[in-house]
Amino acid sequence: MVLGIVDPPSVHEKSFLESSTDQRLTRIERVLSYIHCNLDDSLTVERLAAQSCWSRWQFQRVFTAATGFTVAQYIRQLRLSRAAELLVSTPQRQLDIALNCGFDTEISFSRSFRQMFGCSPGTYRQRGRRTGMLASINLQDVPRLPSDMSKPMLSIRVENRPAFQVWGISAPVNGLFSPAPDFASSVPRVWNSLTSLARSAKRDPDSLTLIGVLDLTCVENNQGCFPYWACLEASTGHSPTGLATLTVPAQEYAVIPHHGSLDNLQKVLEWFIRHWLPESGYCGVNGFDLEIYDQRFSSDNAQSYMEYWVPVRPR
Repeated sequence: MVLGIVDPPSVHEKSFLESSTDQRLTRIERVLSYIHCNLDDSLTVERLAAQSCWSRWQFQRVFTAATGFTVAQYIRQLRLSRAAELLVSTPQRQLDIALNCGFDTEISFSRSFRQMFGCSPGTYRQRGRRTGMLASINLQDVPRLPSDMSKPMLSIRVENRPAFQVWGISAPVNGLFSPAPDFASSVPRVWNSLTSLARSAKRDPDSLTLIGVLDLTCVENNQGCFPYWACLEASTGHSPTGLATLTVPAQEYAVIPHHGSLDNLQKVLEWFIRHWLPESGYCGVNGFDLEIYDQRFSSDNAQSYMEYWVPVRPR
């Protein structure tokens, strides 16, 4: 059954979607858990709507409002991500992987895989790197997700990023677990300094991708103190005056998308570390955490978007 993208909700539908938020999320979490445990089965809208006790019409609209995905998008990305993990981590045949991930034929699997990952399953296996994978957990195994965190937690992906260079400035920062945290005041000062130097070099920070780098490689030995870098993406030529070059090594990351104010980012990261990570099949690594700020980021915009990259490795 082919599932299309639903139309935007009308005023009447918005009223329905905004009512009984806790009850809606409880039902959606139950459906997400069901999907997670039955990916190899036929997951039709009718079958999933029955799990939620909503009509098909209600279920599709509430699902999209709560997760940011249509039903079809979420199931397809979850199946293909599971297939990608099996390609990288097991010697299973492609046909067996296709069938185990809910596809009827190897041809349909290969076509869908190429659409999501931009390459064939065989090429993905040869590369041996996890990229573009939607990472899922069974939400019944973790404490309730706060409503303003639902979408980011459902669209965490796993990416393998090669080594790269940035230009920036750094300063020691006392993190949240140090005896005297100063993260909230120290980090803005580093960014202000970078912005001034970038403009002096006739580079407009608003038109560039900015990267915050948290060097946590030795944080445990330094009582929670670590170097924080405010950076520009390095390009050809020499770095602008006053900016040092930093090489970030190749690493596998869990990528956490964050919408809205940065005031909520700490809450998102705490939920990720305490609840998501232990149930994910990955464990954290003391490496270089990344904050990615591209043109979608605006500090005073409720629709602002950035990504936080956490180094991980499979258990």
